[in-house]
Amino acid sequence: MYSVLFMKRRLSTFALVSAMFLSASAADMMKATLHADKPGAKINREIYGQFSEHLGSCIYGGLWVGANSPIPNINGYRKDVFDALKKLQIPVLRWPGGCFADDYHWMDGIGPQSQRPSLRNNNWGGTIEDNSFGTHEFLNLCEMLNCEPYISGNVGSGTVKEMAQWVEYMTSDGDTPMARLRRQNGRDKAWHVKYFGIGNEAWGCGGNMTPEYYSDEYRKFNTYLRDQGANKLYRIASGASDYDYNWTSVLMDKIGNRMQGISLHYYTCSGWDGSKGSAINFNNDQYYWALGKCLEIEDVIKKHKAIMDEKDPKHQVGLLVDEWGTWWDEEPGTIPGHLYQQNALRDAFVAALSLNVFHRHTDRVKMANIAQVVNVLQSMILTDQEGTGHMVLTPTYHVFEMYTPFQEATFLPVDLNSEIIQVSKAYFKEKENAKDAGYRPLPLLSASAAKTKDGSVVIALTNVSLDQDKTIELQLEGYTAKTVSGRILTSKKVDDYNDFNSPNKVTPTDFKDAKLKKNVLTVKIPAKSLVVLSVK
Repeated sequence: MYSVLFMKRRLSTFALVSAMFLSASAADMMKATLHADKPGAKINREIYGQFSEHLGSCIYGGLWVGANSPIPNINGYRKDVFDALKKLQIPVLRWPGGCFADDYHWMDGIGPQSQRPSLRNNNWGGTIEDNSFGTHEFLNLCEMLNCEPYISGNVGSGTVKEMAQWVEYMTSDGDTPMARLRRQNGRDKAWHVKYFGIGNEAWGCGGNMTPEYYSDEYRKFNTYLRDQGANKLYRIASGASDYDYNWTSVLMDKIGNRMQGISLHYYTCSGWDGSKGSAINFNNDQYYWALGKCLEIEDVIKKHKAIMDEKDPKHQVGLLVDEWGTWWDEEPGTIPGHLYQQNALRDAFVAALSLNVFHRHTDRVKMANIAQVVNVLQSMILTDQEGTGHMVLTPTYHVFEMYTPFQEATFLPVDLNSEIIQVSKAYFKEKENAKDAGYRPLPLLSASAAKTKDGSVVIALTNVSLDQDKTIELQLEGYTAKTVSGRILTSKKVDDYNDFNSPNKVTPTDFKDAKLKKNVLTVKIPAKSLVVLSVK
């Protein structure tokens, strides 16, 4: 295992390090073992969840164009976007926020669309919305996609009565006031709504509360969110932002088993100081640093898990990473506050590395929702903002599509000793003394494996090195393999991306450099690439 300290010299440093690696280790065969004989927990399909907020053009122009739009649609839902999401096998979709949720009053979004009041989006650019996409439109979409809806309720500016009535409106099949109102608005049968969030980011845009105060608010709101008939709510508390371990500790003490889940938010950016940087204009330093920041989510999860394990040893409360992904600067020329960003091959690596982390902790991590599904932050899909009807799938979409076999599969541990580089904050602080700046470790190789319901094994291998191919000799323990097939996601440059002129620049292709002999899988993984294999 090699460890290199990346000090102050910028791009020239990477050229030197590349030469070091090539002379010392490029020809070495990396040994690894896949333990099919030591199966772990089931990888919850909800880990592949999505997030749809009323933010920028995620809803309007992304998911929804209205039935009268010239853009092809299915009852108002963009057909191309719907078809792409259907292929992705989305397990759960979160809505209406985000920060928007604690400004949202659900009764404004029901009834005849032409009669709904307009709404100023105070959190995201002051955009005026017509509320044509509301409860019916969201829950009907979830039914069409065959995914679980995840509703975020308004604690910040809402009332207990308002939230309780919303649950009744959506889930009651009885002769109740809200059920009658729903029928009056055209929906006879109640929807199935499992996941319900009691507030969002209560420490910030959801009310700037202390954990003690929020815990009391949660207990109050929760008292009146009654299960309706056979519909049982999975109640989710507004959890911590990344490193706030005290927030988790207080909520576990004061809310305890009144919640079934607690959320966690974690975003990846380029700068050590929270600066975001460009989605497509970045240097090698920023590339490696961002991937190191991405992987730091594992330590964050471990620390929150340790608190939860101490206070909840039976694992009755799940950890839900219901906002995660990259957060870069908005693309030049787009509307401020709409968080529209491009999506490069680097984003695909952030997605793959993060999903691999979630796989390793699926005993406690029960859901994750990447932010967000269309046109916002690290999205699956980008649509043309000029209204021409163009759509493009991002590199991140392709990762989620390639990883679909992991949903509900059984986790299999992989022993892999990767080369690790130590990326220094000194790059960004411009200090001579790197000790003051700190380091962030980044393994160049990442692996995840699972056994699927049909008995095959899926293996994901990621090589984030910018300039070195890697060869892995993977011993399969406890599994007899006869065939191997796979696909690869890569591109000439790590800042390559898909746009409306070049929609397929970064797209999966067949992978041929995997050989199986005597239960040993030898795989040559090119630099800056993701390979997903199916072994049978």
